[in-house]
Amino acid sequence: MAAGSRRLLLFLLPWLVTASHSPPGCKIRITSKGLDLVKQEGLRFVEQELQNITVSDLHGKEGQFHYNISQVKVMDLQLALSDLHFQPQQHLVFNINNASISLRFRRQLLYWFFYDIGSVNASADGVHIHTVLQLAKDEAGRLKISNITCNASIARMHAGFSGTLRKVYEFLSTFIVTGMRFLLSQQICPSLEHASLVLLNSVLDTVPVRNYVDEHIGIDYSLLRDPAVSTDTLDLDFKGMFFPRVRENQELENHAVEPVIKETERMVYVAFSEYFFDSAMHSYFQAGVLAIELQGEKVPKDLEVLLRATFFGTIFMLSPTVDAPLRLVLQVSAPPRCIIKPSGTSVSVSAFLNISLVPPGHPAVQLSSMAMETKLSARVYLQGKALRVQLDLRRFRIYSKQSALESLALFSLQAPLKTLLQLTIMPIINERTKKGVQIPLPEGMDFTKEVVTNHAGFLTVGADLHFSKELREVIEKYRPVPTATARPSSEPTAPSVEAPQL
Repeated sequence: MAAGSRRLLLFLLPWLVTASHSPPGCKIRITSKGLDLVKQEGLRFVEQELQNITVSDLHGKEGQFHYNISQVKVMDLQLALSDLHFQPQQHLVFNINNASISLRFRRQLLYWFFYDIGSVNASADGVHIHTVLQLAKDEAGRLKISNITCNASIARMHAGFSGTLRKVYEFLSTFIVTGMRFLLSQQICPSLEHASLVLLNSVLDTVPVRNYVDEHIGIDYSLLRDPAVSTDTLDLDFKGMFFPRVRENQELENHAVEPVIKETERMVYVAFSEYFFDSAMHSYFQAGVLAIELQGEKVPKDLEVLLRATFFGTIFMLSPTVDAPLRLVLQVSAPPRCIIKPSGTSVSVSAFLNISLVPPGHPAVQLSSMAMETKLSARVYLQGKALRVQLDLRRFRIYSKQSALESLALFSLQAPLKTLLQLTIMPIINERTKKGVQIPLPEGMDFTKEVVTNHAGFLTVGADLHFSKELREVIEKYRPVPTATARPSSEPTAPSVEAPQL
C-alpha cells in the first residue's frame, strides 16, 4: 500500500511542479542601476516626509521654573549618506547615516513673576535610520509594500538659547534637549511607515493589473507570485494574458517558452513570450473582429477588372446582375500564431477570402471562396510605456478549397491580391495596432533608450528609466479628499488609468 502511494506521488510530482510554477507571459527585471535612480527620487520624497514631522509639545517643571516647548518645525535636513539596495528574498533596504535635522521651536518660561518667550534654533546630529521594506503580491495580483521594519536614533542634539533668561535655559537644556531628542526620534519611523504603507502603495496602485485595452479585449498583468529579489536584481513575473471582453474569465493555457533575463547592464528589462502575443490574437479571434470587408468603390479598380475577367463565365451566367458591385470578405479562420526567433518575429495567419456579387435588393451571389496562407514580419518596439507592433507582409499564398485545378486557375490572382493586402489591408491592421498596449509601470515612470533583442521563443526590451513626474505629484493626484460628511478612507484611492488601445 505504501509502495503504491509512493508511485502515485512520483507520477503526480511533475504535474504538481508545473501547476505551482505557471510560466509568465511578461517578465520585468529591475537592476541595481534602476534602483539607484529610484533612490534619487525616493530620497527627495523622504526629505519631504521628514520635513512634515509633527512633534508633540514638551512642557515640565523644575522647582519654580515652568517651561513649555511648542510649535516644533523641521527647517532643514542634510541626508548626505544614504543607501538603497536589494536584500534577498523579498526586501529593499534603505539606510540613512549621519544625517542632521535643523529645528526651530517656540519657548516659554515662567519663573516666579518673570515670563520669557521666544524662538530657539536646534540641531539633531548623527541621525541614523534603518528601514527594511518587504515586497509581496496582494490578493489582486498587485505589487505591494506588505511590511516595514524601521529603527531610528539620534546621537546628539543641542539648542542655542538667547534672551534675558539664557542662563536659566542653559540650566534646563539637559531636560529640554533630552526630551526633544526622544520625541523627534519617536516620530521618524511612524512617518516613514505611513509614507511606505499608504503613500508609496498608492503609487503602486497606478500599475495596470487588469485593464481593458479597447472595446474588444483586455489585458491581465496580475503577478503570478511574490517578487524574487537577489543582491543585484528584482524580478517580477506577470501573467501577461489578453482576454476577450465577451469572455472575461476565459483562460488560455501557456505552453510557450518561459522568458529568461540574464542581462543586468540596463536599468530595466522587460521580456515577452510568444504566449503574450498569441493570447492577444486569440482574444481578437474570439471577439470575432479579425475580418475585413471591401465592397463597391472600396475594391481597387484594377483588381475589380481582373476579378470580373477571371470569373467572367460565372458572372455572365448570372445576367442581369452582371453589373452588380463586387464584395470581398477576408476572414481569419484560426487564431494567428506568433513565432519569435533570434532572426526576427513573424506571425502566421490562415484566412478565407470570399468573393461575391451583391445585386441591389437581392441576396449576394458567391463567385469564389479561396483559402489564404500568409506570413507577416513583426517589428516590436517600445515607445514611452506603450508596446507597439508594426506588421509587414512577407509571404502570401492562395489556393482553392475545392480542387487543385481551381487553384491553378487562381494563380493569376496571386500578385494582385498580394498588392491588395500590402496597399489596403496592412495599413488598416497597422492603424489598429499603432497605439500599443501599456507596460505595467507606475504612473510618472517611463522608459528611454529602448533596445529590443530577440531570443528563441521570447524577446526582451532593455531600457533606462526616468521620472516624468515626481512621486509627490502622483501621490497628491490620487490622495483621497476628506469631506465633512464622510470619514476619509485609510485605503488609497484606486486610480482610473486610461489604457492605450492595441
